[in-house]
Amino acid sequence: MEYGKHQAPARYEGGDGCLTTLVRIPVRIVVLVLVLPVRMVWDALVAGARAADRILLRPLGRALAWLFEVLVAIPARWLYAQVLTPLGHGLRWLAMAVFVWPWVALWRYVVVPGVRYGIVVPLVLLYEQVLTPVGHGLRWVWRALVLPAGRGFATAVRWLLTVVCVMPVVLLWRYVLKPLGPAVAWLVGHLIVLPLVWTYRELLTPLGHGIAWLLGLLVRGIEAGCRGLWAAVRWLVTVLLVSPVVWVYRRILTPVGRETAAAFGVAWRVAGFISRAVGRALARLAWRLVGAPVAWAYRTVCTPVGHFLRDAVFAPAGRAALAVGRTARQTLRTARETVRQARSDAWRALVGGVREREPREPGSLSARTLGDTQQATTVPSAAPGPEISLRK
Repeated sequence: MEYGKHQAPARYEGGDGCLTTLVRIPVRIVVLVLVLPVRMVWDALVAGARAADRILLRPLGRALAWLFEVLVAIPARWLYAQVLTPLGHGLRWLAMAVFVWPWVALWRYVVVPGVRYGIVVPLVLLYEQVLTPVGHGLRWVWRALVLPAGRGFATAVRWLLTVVCVMPVVLLWRYVLKPLGPAVAWLVGHLIVLPLVWTYRELLTPLGHGIAWLLGLLVRGIEAGCRGLWAAVRWLVTVLLVSPVVWVYRRILTPVGRETAAAFGVAWRVAGFISRAVGRALARLAWRLVGAPVAWAYRTVCTPVGHFLRDAVFAPAGRAALAVGRTARQTLRTARETVRQARSDAWRALVGGVREREPREPGSLSARTLGDTQQATTVPSAAPGPEISLRK
């Protein structure tokens, strides 16, 4: 028996303390008392379900399957093969004849020839005979007349724009703005650029550095404060919440859960052993009270009576029925032959048909005598002569 191997949990850890060791056995006893009825009910339900499946559900399923095959499947197959399939073929032919073939004929013999010879062929002829020569002529006009005229017009417009717009600007830059450029550049540099550079270098740059230093100091202070506050909050949460929860989980919940799970496992296995023992005892008691007497009655009473009935009643009755059936079949066969012969004789008497030759035993071979080749006679008792011509 393997019960001794599962006394402790699978992940049992040593050093749990004497309190856990003392509490473990009572807890397992209490859990066994609670689990044993559930396990016995469960085993009874499992055995009942297996027996119902073997005795009731499987034969019922086979009977329902046979009934469905006889009442539904076979008529459905016959209906599909003998009625629905020909009806479907007929409906398909009718649908093709009413809805498909007229449209196909209309498309093939009306629409396609009409479009081909009424639209496509005239358009092709128009394109080949009219549009293509017109296009070639327009292309020649464009290349020979319009394109040279356009080039001359573009040259004239470009010369006019150059004279009106470009030449004044070039003359203004070359003879007015370019000589005055150094003086204007010196005035702009000393009156605008140098004051702006001095202001940026001497005022704005130190002011920006000071503002950036103050902002950096403020940001570092805020970061240090937030870091210290976060460390304090984390320490408080760890001390006040996490550490107690971890201690409770590690010292109380884990051992209790492990022992409870192990107790339920052990109790379920022990309850299974007890349930199977009770089931075997009940089965043996049922066999002693019901099965054994029924088996004894079957062996000592029903079997000899059945053999006696089989040998003394059923077997002679079967042989007599076979003999009667054989005699009846022979009588019917003889009657059928007699009726057939009478019908043939009556038909021959009415119609006058050729009478069939009755079979007879083959006679002795008739011998032929030598003599005139034109009138050869046969003598039944004479020995047969050789087949030799008189001429030879």
